[in-house]
Amino acid sequence: MSERFKPSIASAERNLRTALLCTLLVASMIGAAYAAVPLYRLFCEVTGYGGTTQRAASLPGNSIDRTMIVEFDANTGPGLPWTFLPAQRRLTVRIGEQAIAYYRAANNSGYPVTGSAVFNVTPNLAGRYFTKVQCFCFIEQTLQPGQSIDLPVVFFVDPKIADDRDLASLKAITLSYTFYRVPPDKLSGEPAKASTDTVN
Repeated sequence: MSERFKPSIASAERNLRTALLCTLLVASMIGAAYAAVPLYRLFCEVTGYGGTTQRAASLPGNSIDRTMIVEFDANTGPGLPWTFLPAQRRLTVRIGEQAIAYYRAANNSGYPVTGSAVFNVTPNLAGRYFTKVQCFCFIEQTLQPGQSIDLPVVFFVDPKIADDRDLASLKAITLSYTFYRVPPDKLSGEPAKASTDTVN
């Protein structure tokens, strides 16, 4: 009698192992999906892929005898009732030295609106050398009805760009921002205001 049940016990053990392996595989795939976005973001930040800029807490400590024209571009996504423009169209900066530029945003609606900025630089290869020390894009921005503000970005072009043969003849970099509306249910918490200064 016991001999008759041995194959079915072995089969049940195989089925249990298969089910456990499938469960582990599905859990791994779900984990990989959740990790993909931050890993991709980290990859872009490290390599400058797609024109992703870098972040630094301080300046590189040296500059070189070469300048770069930095041009500024501003856009708004659908559904954001803001006017968003660069305060200056271009700056000529010395590579390795700190520079500051301003963008201006105005809420044209009769209610508070929160926006979040995404950014990139072109040409894409320059992203690994364009470094921000301070930027309004690091946090969500909330503008009250009719409020206008200046939004600063502090940056430098890393002197290591001089060692990149692919960018040896580069004369200009374009820094581009696009502001998108943040729906109320997607707010990260109490939105920070970029500035209390108004621009009339």
